[in-house]
Amino acid sequence: MSQKLNQIIRQSLATINDVILGKEPQVKLALASIFARGHILLEDLPGMGKTTLAQTLARVLGLEYKRIQFTSDLLPADVIGAPVFEPDKGQFRFHRGPVFTQVVLADELNRATPKSQSALLEAMEERQISIDGTSYPLPEPFFVIATQNPLSQAGTFSLPESQLDRFLVRFSLGYPDPAYELQLLKGNTRDKLRTVKQVLNTETLTHIQSLVPKVTATDTLLNYLQRLVARTREDDSCELGLSPRGAIALLRASQAWALVNGRTHVLPEDVQAVFVPVAAHRIVGRTEKQNEVLARHLLEQVEVLSKE
Repeated sequence: MSQKLNQIIRQSLATINDVILGKEPQVKLALASIFARGHILLEDLPGMGKTTLAQTLARVLGLEYKRIQFTSDLLPADVIGAPVFEPDKGQFRFHRGPVFTQVVLADELNRATPKSQSALLEAMEERQISIDGTSYPLPEPFFVIATQNPLSQAGTFSLPESQLDRFLVRFSLGYPDPAYELQLLKGNTRDKLRTVKQVLNTETLTHIQSLVPKVTATDTLLNYLQRLVARTREDDSCELGLSPRGAIALLRASQAWALVNGRTHVLPEDVQAVFVPVAAHRIVGRTEKQNEVLARHLLEQVEVLSKE
């Protein structure tokens, strides 16, 4: 990777961190997910900065952005669009919904019914929408940044495993540290958001995305990653482990994390850094143990170097 490209990535991180205060690991993970062409699921309480992060990412990357507020009365047509009859022409014409953009913020996704949630499935996987036998491609690049409230809150519907699997990573922003919260109280983050400048363009972003699969992963590294994946399938604590698609997602996220850190090769530390955000929403435990706790438990069980 060239020095200029590395500088652009560092500048992007610095610009986002200037708005999202004190959340450097989460910001780096979000940018790595975009570079890996992955969708992002943010799970947190209202008011934690999820929407601000999505808007800042779109502006820094120079991408078109739209927000969809998911509610219990939302219909699939409100997301993807619908054919509308035009009397003057005597025919139906497809009116595109808000999903036809580059960055979609699916706000409070789990407040919508499963039928409305599923409206995003084809868009996230195939990057297209099919209506009445006709397929409509979505803009490139295309990303979904979804937010969901904790399931303990009223009026929420659990996302099915098939939909969770379409998100490359899931993570939370959490409460800010007192020092950064004091900065928020003294300043005006909204003003910072309005003045955020574009750092990347679509051409540069596409080029960075093409570099991610080329980040070197040695056989030793792949062996470690595969043993981690196997552990999720064999451990007595797990009912469902990572699928092959989940294993590929873990590799891509590790490669993107290495690239964001200015390297062209993957280290075990890269795999460890992204393992919980990639794996926790894909594995299912046999007990009530939280998936994040279970994922950390599995990570600790596997040594970097095989003893065989």
